[in-house]
Amino acid sequence: MTRPSRLTLVLAGLIAVAAVMGILLGETVFNMAQITQAFTDPGSGPAEVFWQVRAPRVATALMVGAALGLSGAVMQGLLRNPLADPGVLGVSAAAALAAAGAIVLGAAAIPGAVEVSALIGAGLAGGLLILFSARVRSPEALILFGVAVSSFAGAATALIFNLSPSPIATAEVMNWLLGSVQNRSWIDVAWVTPAVLVAAALAAAAAPGLRMLSLGEETARTSGLPMARLRLLALAATALAAGAAVAVAGVIGFVGLAAPHLVRSAVRGDPGRLLLPSALAGALMLVVADLLARMTPTDQELKLGVFTALVGAPLFALIAWRAAREWRL
Repeated sequence: MTRPSRLTLVLAGLIAVAAVMGILLGETVFNMAQITQAFTDPGSGPAEVFWQVRAPRVATALMVGAALGLSGAVMQGLLRNPLADPGVLGVSAAAALAAAGAIVLGAAAIPGAVEVSALIGAGLAGGLLILFSARVRSPEALILFGVAVSSFAGAATALIFNLSPSPIATAEVMNWLLGSVQNRSWIDVAWVTPAVLVAAALAAAAAPGLRMLSLGEETARTSGLPMARLRLLALAATALAAGAAVAVAGVIGFVGLAAPHLVRSAVRGDPGRLLLPSALAGALMLVVADLLARMTPTDQELKLGVFTALVGAPLFALIAWRAAREWRL
């Protein structure tokens, strides 16, 4: 069995364990009799908590984490840059801007309106990146353009805060931007899963091109790699995955950046084989992070985006420091 296959099995097993713990553990502590009742009596109180509150929350965290991990791996492979992720390229920020605008305009009362708005925002950002990449081939230039998109979207979101006529809408936007999978239902799971699966199919189609691109763009182009098609597949997969993640959970940073780094050595840096392990690593990270966030003894539950940022920011600094050392060499 190859190292990537073993890694995949290990990650899948850890996800299963983390998911079970996420369902069994929480603010309310159940004894063994109640846990048994949850599995034998669907109408009981413990069953309601397990299968209608905790289970969809865990499933949402799993899908969102997988989406972020996958999109981060795709971006790092396309740009051949270990610091690339959907947040850096502005996809997540654009999705958040669209969702914030929908909330302030009162669309939150319409089922699915905020989620669709977030996907549209991510799609527009992805479309801009595709158009820009068609004219400018440099990965560094694409990163700088993505940073510009992210900065503009962030400023526009701040403007929405400033001009929002309703403090209630402002609080809803802030809650959205902090990121959370609290109070998610099976409807949210059913909404995000198809988008992530389509994004995974697009990423799988891009995998051979990403593997060839790791040899260098000139070598890949000489070998007949259609760069325009590769960029389209990769950016579309990223926009769809990141947009779906923001749509159901708000802004959650650093998972897309960190997940590929945790598993890269096991695939020996092959960007094509990195996609599935990165998605699984992202899913595991977010399920565990959500469990730790709600088990932390605080008066008010920590938001998932805040928790991942507190852990992820030092990791980002470490990755940047290592990259800087490599550039000096």
